[in-house]
Amino acid sequence: MARMNRRTWLEQTSAAALPLLMTNVTSTAAPAARKKLPVAAIVTEYTPTSHADVLVGKILQGFEQQGGAGPDLYLASLYTDQVPERDISRELSRKYQFPIAPTIEEAITLGTGQVQVAGVLSVGEHGKYPHTPKTNQHMYPRKRFFDEIAATFKKCRKSVPVFNDKHLGYRWRDAREMVDTSRKMGFPLMAGSSLPLTWRKPALTLPENCEIESVLTIGRGNFEAHGFHALEAQQSLIERRKGPTGVTAVQTARGKQIWEAERQNLWSRPMLQAALDVIPDVAKGDWENILRDDSAFFFLEHQDGLKSTVAMANRLSRFYSVAVKLRGQKTPLATWFKLDLNPPFGHFAYLLKAIEHMIHTGQPAYPVERTLLTTGILDAVMHSLAANGKRLETPQLAIDYQYGNWTFANQHTKQGT
Repeated sequence: MARMNRRTWLEQTSAAALPLLMTNVTSTAAPAARKKLPVAAIVTEYTPTSHADVLVGKILQGFEQQGGAGPDLYLASLYTDQVPERDISRELSRKYQFPIAPTIEEAITLGTGQVQVAGVLSVGEHGKYPHTPKTNQHMYPRKRFFDEIAATFKKCRKSVPVFNDKHLGYRWRDAREMVDTSRKMGFPLMAGSSLPLTWRKPALTLPENCEIESVLTIGRGNFEAHGFHALEAQQSLIERRKGPTGVTAVQTARGKQIWEAERQNLWSRPMLQAALDVIPDVAKGDWENILRDDSAFFFLEHQDGLKSTVAMANRLSRFYSVAVKLRGQKTPLATWFKLDLNPPFGHFAYLLKAIEHMIHTGQPAYPVERTLLTTGILDAVMHSLAANGKRLETPQLAIDYQYGNWTFANQHTKQGT
């Protein structure tokens, strides 16, 4: 489907803006209601169950995406970088009367030359984009999206909070530049996975300033796309420990290398078992026969001397969990990060609540430095895998930050929010 030209889009914007504004005024007439704020969504593609759908769709259709309660946000405009055959954004635009912008700048300004939204959601996930030739990293245009968003802010001399879905970019220098730019320009930036905000079974938060002896996280799926989720789940737990949070070296093992790594004491069977014990439907049989080349372990050396393992254990489990052994305790603590694997993918609602908080308050719900760190770890992991498991020093990842106290799904439920 061809994109609209600018003139056609401006005509549509003029027609659509008034109903949106009138709906907003009507919906906030009750004294107890909080005003719904306008957002622009910048997405790679908008297809069923894509990240655009499970995030932006909850703004349009409520948290359950069937009407009903949703965030105190409304979609003022949408930019789609690609329009595949399965696109649903055009149909939704007609139904909910929001304009589809031909450029990122016009999605933010509504063609007025001024920032017209209170926040921007950048969803650079899904779509047909190339991979890097050596490391097979998916070159999603997250940095390009960010650069065009920041350029619009600079041109208009006004900025608003920005959320970047998943890792900040496929390469470290992009992520570093994005965070540095947001600081220099003074606008709030959040990014990351939905896993730190989903249900934990059991509900586990580590004590502040705890000391950790060992950590092992289980993940599954694609080493880059899903390995990021595992890294974020782990970091969201262990960032509360005493000492610096950065990572000094990364090493990987794949297939048969996993067992050689065990002989070198790079990972622990009891810790892997502790992480498996809290999740359902674990494959039965010898691990050596189950974990093949489609599985990989990531070994991280942290600034404070901690060593952690992320086990992308494909065909052993379909889930994510983390086991942590605190100093002085005999038995590891462990929790399963439960995901809603069918529409409406309810765990994304809790990520959207965090985004909503930032847009309304101007304060990130959790630090972007967490995702800056996990983005850098993931980039190093992909380079190590491409180099047959080579250990890589990561002095650039000496990132120390103060963790946040934003709640995860279990706590939202208890609080009735």
